[in-house]
Amino acid sequence: MVLTSKERMQAAEEAVGQLKAALTDVGVVFPSLGVDVVSAAGSYGLPLVDLGRCNLDTALRLAAVLHERAHP
Repeated sequence: MVLTSKERMQAAEEAVGQLKAALTDVGVVFPSLGVDVVSAAGSYGLPLVDLGRCNLDTALRLAAVLHERAHP
């Protein structure tokens, strides 16, 4: 099944929303989380999610959450 441009973008935006909500639930906020516009403009595959840049505190918080999850 081939998705239309609109369906591809909608799927990417939905994934970003779910990821943002999940990160927020564990106290991690990536201020520039979003759909990668360059990959969204293409016609092959789904667009990429751009996690963006984060500060040191956010990186450490994410590492701690992942570590807690890996070693409950």
